[in-house]
Amino acid sequence: MAMSIRKNDQVVVRAGKDRGKRGRVLSVLPEKNRVVVEGVNMIKRHTRPNPQKNIKGGIVEREGPIHISNVMLVCPACNKPTRVGYKVEFVPEKVTLKDGTVAERRKRRLVGRICRRCDATLDK
Repeated sequence: MAMSIRKNDQVVVRAGKDRGKRGRVLSVLPEKNRVVVEGVNMIKRHTRPNPQKNIKGGIVEREGPIHISNVMLVCPACNKPTRVGYKVEFVPEKVTLKDGTVAERRKRRLVGRICRRCDATLDK
């Protein structure tokens, strides 16, 4: 499955204990269909001190992963939660057939992501 949300995207949480919070995507875990969002789903991690890696022991609070279906991308142009669309263009490509004639076919090429509300491009 193609991930419509990428790192550094601004998202809003749609479900769960942090519903309504906005944050930046810190990392994407495509194999688990999850994203880590800044300031959302904070978990407490008990860590042991490790002098070799210069880590202090104690209780560390950090972000946990949240399922991608529970977040929605925020369009930078209209500043509203939106679904993600894809802009596709067709590029002509010359192909040689078995009988030796040259034919032209249209090949699909992904241009980028777009906002479904205002049709603004989401990629820089």
